[in-house]
Amino acid sequence: MDAVDIPITKGAGGRRGGDRKKSIPKSVKAGLQFPVGRIARFLKKGRYAQRVGMGAPIYMAAVLEYLAAEVLELAGNAARDNKKSRIIPRHVQLAIRNDEELGKLLQGVTIASGGVLPNINPVLLPKKSKGSEDKVPVTKSPKKA
Repeated sequence: MDAVDIPITKGAGGRRGGDRKKSIPKSVKAGLQFPVGRIARFLKKGRYAQRVGMGAPIYMAAVLEYLAAEVLELAGNAARDNKKSRIIPRHVQLAIRNDEELGKLLQGVTIASGGVLPNINPVLLPKKSKGSEDKVPVTKSPKKA
């Protein structure tokens, strides 16, 4: 029997020949836009722990994607309020500082070219003059009279 007559079969563990299945990225499997594989690599290289579970990079990618979508949506609304079609750092700053939860999360963060929230202390505003107030006669209610 010649070696040519023996059919080539797959070895144990899928070695040696055969059709390879096309690899599907973990991001596609998880239904995410953020790169799960890259986040897994950074988690391993960063040595935050000796071992990294399979679910950790997927969960982290999902959280980061959600936060990015939330900030971009609010910044887009801020840009639209200012009649602009392009998001600039000022819009991101307004979006974050006007949202209670994002403001708390990014409390110590400085956004370059973001500016500050418009705020004037009421003490600094000019006082109303007596002539400009509406003169309404003060009458007592019939119950108290």
